[in-house]
Amino acid sequence: MKKKRSVFIIGSKGIPAKYGGFESFVENLTKYRKDENIQYFVSCIPTKEEFEKGPKKYKHNQANCFYVTPRNIGPARAVVHDLEALSFCIKYIQKKGIEQPIVYILACRIGPFIHYYKKKLEALGGTLYVNPDGHEWKRAKWSLPVRKYWKISERYMVKHADLLVCDSKNIEKYIQQDYAKYSPNTTFIAYGSETKKSILSDTDEKWLSWCQEKGVRPKEYYLVVGRFVPENNYETMVKEFMKSASKKDFVIITGVDNNKFYENLMQETQFQNDKRIKFVGTVYDSELLKKIRENAYGYFHGHEVGGTNPSLLEALGSTDLNLLLNVGFNREVGEDAALYWDKTPGSLSGLIDQADKLDKSEIDVLGEKAKRRIEQEYSWDIIVEKYEYIFKRQWEN
Repeated sequence: MKKKRSVFIIGSKGIPAKYGGFESFVENLTKYRKDENIQYFVSCIPTKEEFEKGPKKYKHNQANCFYVTPRNIGPARAVVHDLEALSFCIKYIQKKGIEQPIVYILACRIGPFIHYYKKKLEALGGTLYVNPDGHEWKRAKWSLPVRKYWKISERYMVKHADLLVCDSKNIEKYIQQDYAKYSPNTTFIAYGSETKKSILSDTDEKWLSWCQEKGVRPKEYYLVVGRFVPENNYETMVKEFMKSASKKDFVIITGVDNNKFYENLMQETQFQNDKRIKFVGTVYDSELLKKIRENAYGYFHGHEVGGTNPSLLEALGSTDLNLLLNVGFNREVGEDAALYWDKTPGSLSGLIDQADKLDKSEIDVLGEKAKRRIEQEYSWDIIVEKYEYIFKRQWEN
C-alpha cells in the first residue's frame, strides 16, 4: 500500500465552493482527484455564524477542511487568515510528523512574512508552491498604498516559492521577465472548466420564471457575468452597447449594492434610460447560470487584469458567440474561437452590429471551436492530472 502524501491549500475561502475562482478550483481539484494517495487539507474562511455553529473540521470531497477563527478587520482579513492558516498547517505537519508536505498558497497576500514561515516549512522537509494569480496590484479597486503592498508582497512570494504555478502563459512570462533576478521556478497549469449542458430543460420552471422575472427571452440577449469593478471594463461595454443598433438586450449578472462605481456609471451614461440594458443581480445556482449562458445570443468579456479567467472559460464552454477584449490573457484562451474588440470608441459597438448579422451556421462554427478549446485544453480532468503530476514529481525527487 502506497504512503499517503499531503497537500495543504491556503488562500481560498474554502469548499464547498459558493463562488469565486480559487474556490471553484479547490472544489474541482478535490472532486476530480485521481490518485487516492493524495490527501488534501483545505483552509476555509467561515462566517462568524458558521464558525460558532458548525464543526471546526469537516470532510468534503474526501479533503480535510478546517476553519481558522474569522476576524472582521476589513481588507487585511484575508492576509491575517492566510498567516493563521499557514501557522496552523506548519504546527499540524510537525505534530503529525508528516513527511514531504506541500503547502500550496493561492495568491500573493503574505509576501512580507513568508521568509519566516518558509524556513519553518523547510526545516520540516516541506515545499512551498504559490499561485501568483493575476496582476492584483493593478486593480483599480485598491488604493495606491494597497496596490504598492500587493506588488511588494508578490515580489517576496516569487522570491521564496519553490514552484510558482501560473494559470496563464502570459502571467508565467511576466513572472520570468519581471523577477528574472530570482530565477523563479515556474510552470503553467490553466484553470479548468467543462462543456456539460445544464440539467435544466427549456421548460423547467426555474428557468422560465427567471426569464419572466427579468424580462429576458432566449437567444435575444448579450450577457456578461463577473465582479462589478472598473478593470472588467463595464463602462466601455455599457457605453458601446448603447451606441450599437442592436435590438437585443444586454443582461449583466453582477452585484451592485452599495457600489459607487455603479452610481457613477449611471450618472455618466444614463444607461437606466436604455431599456435594453438590464442589471439583473447575482445568480448562485450553478445550473441556472449555465442555462442562462447557453441561451445567450452572445457573451461579452472585458477582463484585462489577471490570468486565465474562470468566467471566460465558462462562457466558452456554454455560449456559442463570444466577444472578448483583445488582450493577451483572453487571446491565449479564446484563440480563433471568439471575436475580439478593443477600447477604441466604436470598436465594440461596431462588432455588436456585425455579430447581430451573423448566420446561425457561422455562430455554430465558433461555438464548436470554443467547446473544443475547453475539452482539449481546459477540462478539469486534464487540469487535475497536471496538478497531480507536479505533486508526485516533488515527492519522487
